[in-house]
Amino acid sequence: MIASRTPPAAGKTGRPELLLILGSLLSVFAIVCIVTFLLIREHANAQESATRSATTIAQLIDADVLRTVELYDLTLQGLIAAAQRDDLKNVSPQIRHLALFDRSTTARFKGDILLLDKHGEVIADSSRVEPLPGNFADRDYFLAHAFNRDAGMFISRPFKPRCDCDDANQWRISFSRRISSDTGEFLGVAVASMKLDYFDQLFNSLDIGVDSTLNIINNDGILLAQKPYLQSDSIGKSFAARPNVVRILRDRSGNGSFNSISSMDHQQRLYTYSQVGNLPLTVIVALSSEEVFGAWKRTAILISGATGVLCLGLLWLTWLLARELRLRQRAERELAQLAATDALTGVANRRMLDQSLRHEWFRAQRSGKSLSLLMIDADHFKAFNDRHGHQAGDQALRELARVITANVRRPADLVARYGGEEFSVILAETDSVGAQQIAEHVRAAVEQLPRMEGDEMPMTVSIGISTWTVASEISLEQLLFAADRALYQAKEGGRNRVVLAS
Repeated sequence: MIASRTPPAAGKTGRPELLLILGSLLSVFAIVCIVTFLLIREHANAQESATRSATTIAQLIDADVLRTVELYDLTLQGLIAAAQRDDLKNVSPQIRHLALFDRSTTARFKGDILLLDKHGEVIADSSRVEPLPGNFADRDYFLAHAFNRDAGMFISRPFKPRCDCDDANQWRISFSRRISSDTGEFLGVAVASMKLDYFDQLFNSLDIGVDSTLNIINNDGILLAQKPYLQSDSIGKSFAARPNVVRILRDRSGNGSFNSISSMDHQQRLYTYSQVGNLPLTVIVALSSEEVFGAWKRTAILISGATGVLCLGLLWLTWLLARELRLRQRAERELAQLAATDALTGVANRRMLDQSLRHEWFRAQRSGKSLSLLMIDADHFKAFNDRHGHQAGDQALRELARVITANVRRPADLVARYGGEEFSVILAETDSVGAQQIAEHVRAAVEQLPRMEGDEMPMTVSIGISTWTVASEISLEQLLFAADRALYQAKEGGRNRVVLAS
């Protein structure tokens, strides 16, 4: 049931507001995506830069360790070559000592350099002409060569020397080679020990920042050196079961980097590792994540905060603008409603009637369905107005509009005030039979209205009907004229009746 129809322009209610909100949300999403992408890229750049720095540090350590190990290997090879010379067997002990350990003076941080027989007994010592008695057959470096002729140069586990000397508590590692006869028989071992202070001095020359560590492990996961010490007694211990060490030792390439948490102090670090040449040693540079990503985190917090404020500001401004649009649209709807509604009766006005009738006319032309028009006029209304006054007349028109509207129930139909005491009803997709039924309902309902005090007769209406069909071939103007002529005929015929245009 419709008393008036919203103007066509009002059909777009809410669309600009929705487009504004959608555009704002898409803008915020785009800003967040761009900032997130930039932050992720900067994070990757920070990690890449830190990995390059750590790799450079590892390469510096590799080069220095390789040079040092090469010096020790040359010392061992010179000792073995001298020990196998027959002409040194008959010289004085002093000369033989000088010949055996001539090359040992070039080795840095050297400890004892020994020549052991096949039973592990000391037969030459770099520190004295007459060696002290000792047996090292239980040392890993001796056992490695005694049972394996292809061991090459062997690097031992960290150990402390067996002596009452001042440096008895200093950790060392040994480099050793097998001494064999021409037939391959095991004759003994040449061994040179190196103080692990060498690694301390090497590490101290490198700046790795706060909470970062430098480590050297062998292929068994035993820690040889560390800066700074995360545990006071960690040197010589096996870390082969630690997750990070397992990951490093399993990497066949010997080089790589990854982010992980230290199992010793539970700090997040960037681990970069590199194998020292062909030696069974691996350098691990563990940079603190705070050191690597500290600047990035500060920048990310600043940019994220600024982006958040920007996005919230944009959404707030969007909300304000959307609210203003809603208020403006509401005002426009109200104005459109006022422009399309008769102020006295509340039904559509003449302007709205003309627009709707033209719209329904063209729709009927396209669909080929019938269109009916009712012209309704209050009988003897001028006399009624004279008897009861304009205020009662206005109330009667409002009541008449209510009754007509109550009997026109379809949403597509329109009730409008044509002018004065005359009303019009547009009945879309309605033939003449249906229009007559509706008109009769309206006429009967008006006749049943309570009478005004002093009136002997009830209020009545006269109704004219015209219907367009495909077969009628009349214009819109002719449709209006036919309804008006039918109304005139109803009045001429005695009023309070319905007349269908022929």
